[in-house]
Amino acid sequence: MQLWVGLGNPGAEYAAHRHNVGFMAVDTIAETHRFAPAQKKFSGWLREGRIGTEKILALKPATFMNESGRAVSEAMRFYKLGPDALTVFHDELDLAPFKVKVKRGGGTAGHNGLRSIGQHLGPDFRRVRLGIGHPGHKDRVTGYVLGNFAKAEQDPLADMLGALAAEADWLAKDDDVRYMNDVALRQQA
Repeated sequence: MQLWVGLGNPGAEYAAHRHNVGFMAVDTIAETHRFAPAQKKFSGWLREGRIGTEKILALKPATFMNESGRAVSEAMRFYKLGPDALTVFHDELDLAPFKVKVKRGGGTAGHNGLRSIGQHLGPDFRRVRLGIGHPGHKDRVTGYVLGNFAKAEQDPLADMLGALAAEADWLAKDDDVRYMNDVALRQQA
């Protein structure tokens, strides 16, 4: 069993924000792979399903970004999962828009959702880093991440989300390199 967590902020006013691309990713994966409807659990919304032979729990914390670790740690404890079973989908300023990279462990790069999860569980979990680009100056970061994707970004965003979902079998099988490669190839098609 694996827990795949999308990071974002709850509420319609945040739905299209760059900071919510983690929510968008797990929603797209859950819809594409026909997961069960969402249930309110673990201070968030949980959907259960299968990708290939793997049982996947898709969680969207409803705690706001800064408290994501609370919801994630509740679910991890309940299902008695270790950090190797956790995958977190999140926005990444230090990647070009719509680039996807997977890594295990590491720092938080100032990301409050990752920081919260790290405080509750330590740093040794897999992250799917979803590039949103950088606004150019650190003073503009907050407004940028809490802003909606631009109209011109809608098609590449949809392409990235579709590729994440279409290639999710590789992620479920722990083949991070194949996942990144196949997502990138699908986005170029």
